[in-house]
Amino acid sequence: MLIRCLVPALVCLISGLPALAAERADPRPEFWSALQALCGQAFAGHLLAYAEPMDSGWLGEELVMHVRECSDDEIRIPLHVGDNRSRTWVISRTDDGFRLKHDHRNEAGDEDGVTWYGGHTTDPGRAFRQTFPVDDFSRALFLTNDLAGSVTNLWTVEVRPGQYFGYELTRLGRNLKVRFDLSEPVDLPPPPWGQDG
Repeated sequence: MLIRCLVPALVCLISGLPALAAERADPRPEFWSALQALCGQAFAGHLLAYAEPMDSGWLGEELVMHVRECSDDEIRIPLHVGDNRSRTWVISRTDDGFRLKHDHRNEAGDEDGVTWYGGHTTDPGRAFRQTFPVDDFSRALFLTNDLAGSVTNLWTVEVRPGQYFGYELTRLGRNLKVRFDLSEPVDLPPPPWGQDG
């Protein structure tokens, strides 16, 4: 008798699971909201992994990210490595995910010879972590500039609200991983090269 009473409840519970899964199927809005919540703030970071000699310029330098410009579909995050203000991460929403690009400038503000490389997500990812495999534009740019080792780049951005923001570049022979403390904002840095105050 007890088993007979439990069966309808179990059927009801199981039949409701697809609807619940559908509601939780797309983690991208939560990821975007977590990024947007950082707008206007700066955070200090440190290296968790690096490869020499490629990442030697990062060693011993103060690392600060500034979530400087935000719109509905784009977030620009200048990265300061000591006095070097050449790097800006540009994360954009697209119709089918997110795009990560790297805007590199020289001190005069002009575009570097290798800039606007990056990748696009290929799956929904997770609410706290999105991965960006290298795109075709970037592969061609790397090959043109004798950077064949970069054609397999994979970038990851991780946002744990109130805890940390993580950026990682991985490929054969290189793993660069940086983590920024979101629990304590720091003073805003100067603008990146090529931007007015």
